[in-house]
Amino acid sequence: MSMTVKRKSRWPVWARRGLMENVATAIIAIGFLMLFQPFALALYTYSFVTMLAGTAMFIIVSKFPE
Repeated sequence: MSMTVKRKSRWPVWARRGLMENVATAIIAIGFLMLFQPFALALYTYSFVTMLAGTAMFIIVSKFPE
């Protein structure tokens, strides 16, 4: 009879994958909204950088422990 014990991660709760992936997804969504709003040119200008930062964050965070 083999018992597998799930090891508790020593990472802080705020730095776990689930929460940080949601934050990265929200940043990507903000960049998307910045791209499709017709009011401020500055928001349109930085929309690509915002979406790129959110995507890079998502890629990095996906390696974090559960």
